[in-house]
Amino acid sequence: MSRLARPTFKTSVFLSYPKPCMGRQQEFIDRLCGYLDERGFAPRTLGVTDYDMDAPLKAIRRLMRESNGLITVAFRRTYVEHAVGNHRTDLTDRTTYDLRDVWLTSPWAHIEPAMAYQLGLPILILKESKVVADGLLERGVVGTYMPEFNVEDPTEEYLASPEWRQLIGQWEGQVRTVVDRKGNPPQLY
Repeated sequence: MSRLARPTFKTSVFLSYPKPCMGRQQEFIDRLCGYLDERGFAPRTLGVTDYDMDAPLKAIRRLMRESNGLITVAFRRTYVEHAVGNHRTDLTDRTTYDLRDVWLTSPWAHIEPAMAYQLGLPILILKESKVVADGLLERGVVGTYMPEFNVEDPTEEYLASPEWRQLIGQWEGQVRTVVDRKGNPPQLY
């Protein structure tokens, strides 16, 4: 009697990140994808694993609806040596502030998690060090702790850290709940 091998199905998750501009950023993504793959997840990224002829927002929405969770990596993209926030404000409840030696990330690191939030998907946002924490990158905005990482540190050490294991474990549990609930019929009450 021969045994048929069972196919292995991976859980689809949306992996959002700006195109890496440094080798260490690409290494971080490669290791993160390997980690997710080992844990039974299939990370999907528009323009990398999936392609679509539609407008980006429509294509992203379609891919997210096929996904069960989202991880966003907010990489450094634009360096700010010095800038002034609220420059020339004339409102008494606003003050100017300096930004020095910081980085901005891609607007997609805000757009895609906001879309996932509207769909009710579990979200995990990872922010590279010195990226300005504004918009969805502010702690607590999407309700989960947002870890900060440094690509100069060895990626495998971060992926073995207690912080990472606890956060990814919680996110994985939420994603598996989404998978389970997608199979349920809709409830009227």
